[in-house]
Amino acid sequence: MAKKLYIGNLAEGVTEDDLMANFSEIGKVVSLAIIRDRITGLSRGFGFVEMATETQAREAIRAFNGGELLGRTIRVDEAKPKGDQGERPRGTGRGPGGFGSQTPRSGGARDGRRT
Repeated sequence: MAKKLYIGNLAEGVTEDDLMANFSEIGKVVSLAIIRDRITGLSRGFGFVEMATETQAREAIRAFNGGELLGRTIRVDEAKPKGDQGERPRGTGRGPGGFGSQTPRSGGARDGRRT
């Protein structure tokens, strides 16, 4: 069964080809992706590699976690399921009233200017 790995602390210049070249030395790479900013297209510094088997995934973790790729020490670990990122504490997000606010600002226009 395929196993997805999280690859963290990637240097800006790391490409999908770089990941493929390294991880395919361990075994068959089913899929891979470097996560990029939607607006700029620049790497967000992490990605995912899916290995064909759990054994290959464990070997890739052993071989690459703490290793260096383009001058940066990378982190390689099992990827957590998408919905299993932990619950965010309430009041830490950006609400309509600004950072950490749960209620809109009082008075003034919607864009924050006073009228």
